[in-house]
Amino acid sequence: MRVHLSTIFVIGLSAAAALGTGVAPATAQTANRPAAQASVAATVSPGYVIGPEDQLSILFFQNHDMSADVVVRPDGMISLPLINEIKASGLTPEQLREQVTIEAKRFVQEPNPTVVVKQINSRKVFISGAVEKPGTYSLNGPTTILQLIAAAGGLKEYADSKNIAIVRTDGGRQASLTFNYQEFLTHKNFEQNIWLQPGDTVIVR
Repeated sequence: MRVHLSTIFVIGLSAAAALGTGVAPATAQTANRPAAQASVAATVSPGYVIGPEDQLSILFFQNHDMSADVVVRPDGMISLPLINEIKASGLTPEQLREQVTIEAKRFVQEPNPTVVVKQINSRKVFISGAVEKPGTYSLNGPTTILQLIAAAGGLKEYADSKNIAIVRTDGGRQASLTFNYQEFLTHKNFEQNIWLQPGDTVIVR
């Protein structure tokens, strides 16, 4: 018997962006719903690669027994029914789809799985100090420092809004940038409202 599996590769828009930005509180929850029922996908930017703690759905439309909701483990691996372990971290969703297709051919003919990115938890930024909701936030899209501060509930009354630090590691070297919130509010030096990168730490004293 020939089994034909046909699905459509889906990467949709996120329903979890905070305050209209690409920032959402980071979580590491494991999805419990059957993969075949998954409908919400995260926003993925061009060049996005899968990382640890990202939540994925691997869907086989005509073979739900091979479908699964998974969380990428710290070692970069995921576990799928029949296929067992396969490396996901460091791959784009399309590259992972190709690898799953190759492995699935051991069990069915002409597999065409779908990889849905449900939640991005590997692209994180951190904000600490005098904000209402300090903590870890996921970058689900392009995000500026001002948007991160807004997602964190804004500055506290006693915050030093003129000397907000952004600590960034680039090429193994650590650099520190400064954001002057008061100066920005008076329409000066807009260039300092930089785009954040995964791993950035914002410190509000």
